[in-house]
Amino acid sequence: MTYWVRRLIVVNIVMYVVTMAAPELYRALMFVPAWALVRPWTLVTYMFLHGGFGHLFFNMLGLLFFGPRLEARLGSRAFLQLYFLSGIGGAVLSFFFSPMAAVVGASGAVYGILYGFARFWPTDEIYIWGVFPVQARVLVIGLAVLSLYFGMVSQGSGIAHFAHLGGFVGGWAYLRWWTRRVHRPKPATAHTTMEIVSGAARREEEQWRKIPLEALHEINRAEVERILRKLDESGARSLTPDERAFMNRMCGNA
Repeated sequence: MTYWVRRLIVVNIVMYVVTMAAPELYRALMFVPAWALVRPWTLVTYMFLHGGFGHLFFNMLGLLFFGPRLEARLGSRAFLQLYFLSGIGGAVLSFFFSPMAAVVGASGAVYGILYGFARFWPTDEIYIWGVFPVQARVLVIGLAVLSLYFGMVSQGSGIAHFAHLGGFVGGWAYLRWWTRRVHRPKPATAHTTMEIVSGAARREEEQWRKIPLEALHEINRAEVERILRKLDESGARSLTPDERAFMNRMCGNA
C-alpha cells in the first residue's frame, strides 16, 4: 500500500466511526447541491462520509485495488490532486442534475482513480466478483454508461449516479491537463546542439541506472526494473514520455 492510499483509507474509516457516533456532524459535512453556496466545505467533506459499512467497504476496496499502482505512476502530489478533483467533479455534476439529493461517499473520487488506472493500463483484466474478467477500459466505459442511464431514469434511488459520472469527468479533465503539463516541450536555447542533447541524454541515462532500487517502494522498484530492461533491449528512444518522466521522478525521490 502506498503512502497516500493508506492515509486516505485510514481517514475514511475514522470518519465513518466518528460520524456514526455523531449524526449532527454527519449532516453538517454531507453535500446537498442546493446548499453548496452556503456550505462550500461540503464539496470536499462529503467524500469522507459513508451511508453504511458496505458503502465504505467497497469504496475502500476500489481505492486499495487501483490506487497504489496509480500513485506510484503519477507521484503522490498528482495522485492526491486527481483524487480530490475527481471527488469535486462528482459534486459539481450532482449540483446540476440532482440539486436536492444529499450526496455522501468517496465514490466520485474512487471512480476518478479507476479512470486513471484504465488510462495507463487499459487492457489489464479486472475480475468482477473474482470470477468475470473485464478489461479496465471496458469496465470504465460500462460503468459510465450505467451511471448515465440510471442517473436519468432512477433519480431518488439513494445512489448518487451523477457523482460517479462526475468522478470520471473530473479524472479525465485532470489527467488531460497533467499529460499536457508533463509533455510540454522545454524552450530551446541558443546553445541547443545535437552534441549537447546527446550528452544530456547520456547523463540522464546514467542517473537512471544509479537509482537505488533497494530504497524504493516495491511497486516503484518493479516499474524501474521494467523500464531499465526496456532501455537495455530497445534503447533510450523506445521510452515513452511518461516513462522518462517516471524515471526522472524516481531520481529525485532517491
